[in-house]
Amino acid sequence: MRRDAFLKTLLLGGLLHALPVRSAEPPVLKLLIPANPGGGWDLTGRALGEALVSSGQAASMSYENRGGAAGAIGLAQFANAYGGDPHALMVMGAVMLGGIITGKPPVGLSKVRPIARLTNEYNVFVLPPQSPFASMREVLVAFRNDPRSIKWGGGSRGSTEHVAVHMLARALGVDARRINYVPFRGGGEAAAALMAGYLSVGGSGLSEFLPHITSKRMRAVALTSPERLPGLDVPTLREVGQDVVIGNWRGVCAPIGLTAEQRLALIERVRLALASPSWNASLAQHRWMSEPLLGEPFEAFVAAAFESMRAVLVKAGLS
Repeated sequence: MRRDAFLKTLLLGGLLHALPVRSAEPPVLKLLIPANPGGGWDLTGRALGEALVSSGQAASMSYENRGGAAGAIGLAQFANAYGGDPHALMVMGAVMLGGIITGKPPVGLSKVRPIARLTNEYNVFVLPPQSPFASMREVLVAFRNDPRSIKWGGGSRGSTEHVAVHMLARALGVDARRINYVPFRGGGEAAAALMAGYLSVGGSGLSEFLPHITSKRMRAVALTSPERLPGLDVPTLREVGQDVVIGNWRGVCAPIGLTAEQRLALIERVRLALASPSWNASLAQHRWMSEPLLGEPFEAFVAAAFESMRAVLVKAGLS
């Protein structure tokens, strides 16, 4: 009997070891979005959250919007509240780099670790339906002749659309001090101001304004892309005589204080989410360009992008 019991124990143990090991349950992930609801960062963050859940990389998501100062307010909140949290992410992007360079906030990129680049998109300049201008060429003629008469609106100081306006001013010989630019904390606020007739021209990421363009509540007149985008009958700034090209990439970062294993786990979760049908559907819906870059290569990209943005801002008179 003892021998039989011993054999049964061995057999049972062998069977148990042969069974697949149940993987740990996915965690609840927290995502801080350093912008108000309705803008490009908000759309990107929530689309990523849906992809993380649908791909089984998160049990659920919690979101926190902290807009203002081109993401600097949210960055400070993330650094102070989520340090060392292996289940926390924050949306980041080109706009945040511009905000840090121009605003020089006390909390900078040294307080986060870049995890993944998600998308890239270009900006679009739009007019309200009642605009007296028929094209971007007409806007630029008026801007050159009387800069203060054109009220531009878009993201925070240092955002890619703000930089684009300064690049246009420099190309046209307009004194940067005469630019009439109104910064908003998100694309939703800028859209509302434009449609209410408060602005002459609005600028933002294409995905933020696309629903309003489609519904004809805005009229797209120029893109900051090097060439026209598929499916859109909208000229580039190059086509209207101004060699201004600037993109707006978006990604996510983690807090500092994680172990290498924790950081790699977050990178893998994001990688699997980016391969999901949910994420691919969001790319198509918002016309985002998929440009994934993970881990250390993304860290190197952010460092290089920071220096490149600094050079552009210095040339544009913003730093």
